[in-house]
Amino acid sequence: MKPVKVGICGLGTVGGGTFNVLQRNAEEIARRAGRGIEVAQIAMRSQNPNCQITGTPITADVFEVACNPEIDIVIELIGGYTVARDLVLKAIENGKHVVTANKALIAVHGNEIFAKARENGVIVAFEAAVAGGIPVIKAIREGLSANRINWLAGIINGTGNFILTEMREKGRAFPDVLAEAQALGYAEADPTFDVEGIDAAHKLTILASIAFGIPLQFDKAYTEGITQLTTADVNYAEALGYRIKHLGMARRTAEGIELRVHPTLIPADRLIANVNGVMNAVMVNGDAAGSTLYYGAGAGMEPTASSVVGDLVDVVRAMTSDPENRVPHLAFQPDSLSAHPILPIEACKSAYYLRIQAKDHPGVLAQVASILSERGINIESIMQKEAEEQDGLVPMILLTHGVVEQRINDAIVALEALQDVVGNVVRIRVEQLN
Repeated sequence: MKPVKVGICGLGTVGGGTFNVLQRNAEEIARRAGRGIEVAQIAMRSQNPNCQITGTPITADVFEVACNPEIDIVIELIGGYTVARDLVLKAIENGKHVVTANKALIAVHGNEIFAKARENGVIVAFEAAVAGGIPVIKAIREGLSANRINWLAGIINGTGNFILTEMREKGRAFPDVLAEAQALGYAEADPTFDVEGIDAAHKLTILASIAFGIPLQFDKAYTEGITQLTTADVNYAEALGYRIKHLGMARRTAEGIELRVHPTLIPADRLIANVNGVMNAVMVNGDAAGSTLYYGAGAGMEPTASSVVGDLVDVVRAMTSDPENRVPHLAFQPDSLSAHPILPIEACKSAYYLRIQAKDHPGVLAQVASILSERGINIESIMQKEAEEQDGLVPMILLTHGVVEQRINDAIVALEALQDVVGNVVRIRVEQLN
């Protein structure tokens, strides 16, 4: 059978890995796909020294690939929102299937892209957009299709996880570990997307849409970074039997969908709490399967290429099928997506870790307990440390039971107004992930 011809746009880390995997495993991939897959054109701005591309047509214009009548599938690996969006839409307009690893593109423009793909009878595959080499999209979209998904939680940014692991294991401060992450190539020169939760929110938006059958709504995701975390909080959490992780959390409730990324205390005996370094993991809870965990490399040249090529094989298998009978982009049929709203963070429910710096005066704890009680916030445990030598302040650490966030916000305002409370109250959400 005639081989399928693909064009790779972007020959950077992932593009180079994709090209190499396709060349190295060509025979195995053809056996799985049912026909050969040939890289017929590459669009790139500079040579990748890790790839031997002699004999493959090269261009500097990605749109030349999208308009090439010989190309069946365009692999978009250039990243970003703007040129990538125009490239993908042009490829779709020309009747080409698309494979992408671009989580920002899918999270922000996916609704538009999938609608255009349906109009033109083509597939847009995006497994590599979330969690690198972990096939978590396929697992939720197809493997768990019998389930009503209750919630999912993920460590889906390796940079943030590396930083928190180093802070916990070696007692290092955030700025120090961030500098090392940049030196090692885990973090960009501008690390905002990683450390402020934006990258994780892109991925969580995609996972939530597939899990709950809702449109992509990145603009409604709550994001909170890890830049303000201290080694003191990491150590206090450990003493209480918890680990702090930068967690993406999506939960279905009767009122709406929780969609949030923030530092989170997780019991130390949970498997996901022991995912360290740059590794990723996603935990999914369904009504039939219960809780399942997907773990592996969340980035890197060949782990991500593994997902790109896996998508490529799926597209080749489905190319001759009736477009109406293909696996839907967001798991649910397009006319069956739910309008269940995304909840604002103030309406989300969680337990909380609170750290209060108080003067060493009698009655402060009673005042704190009274403020929480008046707002219907129950205390699960309290840890009060000795006064710190340098300032004479007493660190007071509390864990609460689950409560709507607005109540905690109101309580923190009242706590910070107390004469004996100094500075801001530190608040970190707590999830049991039972």
